[in-house]
Amino acid sequence: MGDCTLEKMEQDVKRQQLADRLAAIAHPHRLQILEELGRDECTCCGEVVSRLPIAQSTVSQHLKILAKAGLVEVNAAGQKSLYRVNVGAVRALLDDVADLRACCPPAVNPGSLKD
Repeated sequence: MGDCTLEKMEQDVKRQQLADRLAAIAHPHRLQILEELGRDECTCCGEVVSRLPIAQSTVSQHLKILAKAGLVEVNAAGQKSLYRVNVGAVRALLDDVADLRACCPPAVNPGSLKD
């Protein structure tokens, strides 16, 4: 019984982590920021701002959300912070989303349906 409860708790934690990561990318600007960060090895906030029509303060807030979700890594470089995509975390997110396909029935060919 203890193993079942532990397994359920682990599944609950995994679901919450997935929900948190999905929430972090559930904004068009954060998706744009991830795309921009993916173009370079490391990028400062100002560089992202120069590429997007988003205010610096807004980019900073979005970067914080992405970092808190573990999708972006932050490294201090003097007075600047350098950001980069956490590729492992993004791949894990994609794998977790792909696992959701198990709850979807196979696609049905509309031509095969009979009245």
